[in-house]
Order: sequence, then structure tokens, then C-alpha cells
Amino acid sequence: MGTLTGGQTLKLHRLTALLTACGALALGVAACGNDNTASGGGDTGSSDLSGTIAGAGASTQAAAQEAWAAGFQTKNPATTVSYDPVGSGGGREQFVAGGKIVFAGSDAALEGDELKGAQKRCGGVDNLIEAPVYISPIAIVYNLDGVEDLQLGPETLASIFKGDIKTWNDPKIAADNLSAKLPDMRISTVHRSDESGTTENFADYLSVAAAKVWKFEVSGDWPVKGGEAAQGTSGVVGAVESGSGTIGYADESQAGKLGVAKIGVGGEFVGPSAEAAAKILDASEETDDPGTFVFTYKLARDTTESGTYPIVLVSYEIACTAYDTPQDAELVKAYLAYIGGEDGQKVAAEAAGSSPLSSKLAEQVQAAVDAIGAT
Repeated sequence: MGTLTGGQTLKLHRLTALLTACGALALGVAACGNDNTASGGGDTGSSDLSGTIAGAGASTQAAAQEAWAAGFQTKNPATTVSYDPVGSGGGREQFVAGGKIVFAGSDAALEGDELKGAQKRCGGVDNLIEAPVYISPIAIVYNLDGVEDLQLGPETLASIFKGDIKTWNDPKIAADNLSAKLPDMRISTVHRSDESGTTENFADYLSVAAAKVWKFEVSGDWPVKGGEAAQGTSGVVGAVESGSGTIGYADESQAGKLGVAKIGVGGEFVGPSAEAAAKILDASEETDDPGTFVFTYKLARDTTESGTYPIVLVSYEIACTAYDTPQDAELVKAYLAYIGGEDGQKVAAEAAGSSPLSSKLAEQVQAAVDAIGAT
């Protein structure tokens, strides 16, 4: 499926979903027919489901949400799911505000006033759901003629984005790329202009793995003056593509034909992949954020475990266990069951390159799904 721009609403109507199921094998949707039940990892309900639900949030989830909506609507033809990839911050804001947005995608956990607002919207601490559904590496994308296998250690990477390293043939970059012909060209960094979970995850990695260099407060807002700012994941990718000597960060699934750097981990350099991204969770611990159905993680960014890619985002779905109408509750429950189940994780992996949930994470998602009902 194609990459969608930030702010563009994903509305996959029933006919589109059916045609996708028939023709787009990349989504891994079952062959056309009358089967309206989910297979594996959660029941989406029967074909009696009907109605429309809307979500908004992380642009990194755009390709996965497109695939999820297509698969879900194929199994439940009288439903419509829309998702606006406005960015993690925008999704959290809209969810807290209420209205038509009944679920949100976020690459960073709720905190502070947003957490309190979400708890209030849902009717209490234990009525809030924050469950991991999408695990993906953040790629360091670049556009540099003649350099195909760029390698960057953590402190070198941090120095580039901080602005301390200004040219591609800097000795620190050369030390990580002994066989590369690095040009005497100015580095042009590209970062997100909007509040972004991708930014927050990337900055969190730099603050841990390159703590001597990166001393900025970690948030979804880019902290360094200078460089080029671009809206959404697709905006960063587009800016890097259209430039020369450019470097940025984006969800790996949307890197396209750009160069993708390998990152120093221990004594080796590791590239982004679903398998390498998933390994970091083995070394990570769950946070103590309040709520029975809040499952958020503190990632071990400074791991030295071989084959692990540490610049990773774990993207969450935010929802409530209680809704104003039985229809909203039924549809949200069915949709989250689908995306956290075996089928949903499979189509996301094939469409967006994400890493399927471990059995532990899948159980957490299902526990949250089971709690959803109407007020």
C-alpha cells in the first residue's frame, strides 16, 4: 500500500476493502469469499457488525492502519474505519478532547496532563487502554551520492544531528566508514516540524546511547535549531529525497529508495529490520505507569546485544474500556482484537515491515480488548 501524508484521512470504504482483499497480496488478506471471521489472535465478531469509527495519530502507523482497515472491513463489510495520520501529538490531543475520535495511535506513552485528560475522557484510571500494537525500527535515512553502506556510531550520529559535525568527510564519520569515499560536502539534517513520537523515540535513543553529546530534554518536539523541518514522516522522507547530502529519521517502512545507515551497537554495526528491532524488547522493562490496561515500556536503548537495532519505536493504541454507545464499544473492541491478533499483525508486517508482537505483548493487548464494553 502507498505511503500517506500527515493529515490525510485514511477512509477505506467497503468496496475498496473488498478489492484490496482480492488484488493486493502484499497485505496478506485472505482470498475473497464469505468468511467474515478473524482467524487467530482475537475475534473481530461476525458480519453483523456495522457502523463507522474514526481514529487519529502516529503517521508511522499509516501503512499498517491502511492494511488493518482493509482486512477488518473485508471481514466485516458493513463497517468503515478511518484513521488520520496527523502525528502522535495530534492524535493524543484529539483523543483527549473527545468527539468523533474513539482511538488514537501514539509512538510515545501518555504523560502529564495528557495522561490525566485521557483517564478523564475514559472515566477513570483503570478505564484507559494503552497497548502496544506496532513495533518498528526508525531508520536513519540519507541521500549521498556514491555512499551506499553508511555506518554511524551513536556519538557520531548525535553530533551530526546536534550540528557539531558539519561535513560528510569529517574524521569521525570517516573512522566509522574506512572504505567509503566520503565527499567534502555540507551535511543537511532534516527533522520533524510537528510534535512527533518518532522524534521522541529518536531523541530518547540519542540521550541514552550518546549521553555525552546529546544533553537535550527528551520530548516530541525537535530541540536543535537549524536544519530543515518537515511535516510528518512523509515530509521528512520527501525532504531527504529532494536534497543532496541530506540525512533524517523516519519509520523504516517508509524509507523507500533512500540510503539507510547501520548503527553502532557494541562492536558491530546493525541495520534496521523487524527482527533486529524486536530483540530490544527482550532487554526492556515495563513501566510503572498507572492503569490496569496501560502496558508501556522503557526501552533499553544502550543495549550491546549482538544483532539488536536500538532506534526503535513501540507504537501504542489508545482507547477506553467504556464508551457512550454500545456500537462504538463493539466496533473498537472488534478492531483492536483484529489488529492485535495474528491476522492483523501479519498484514502489518507485510505492508509496513513491522515486527509481530511477542506472545506476552499479544496477551496484554487481548486482556485490554476483553475489558471493552459500553457504559
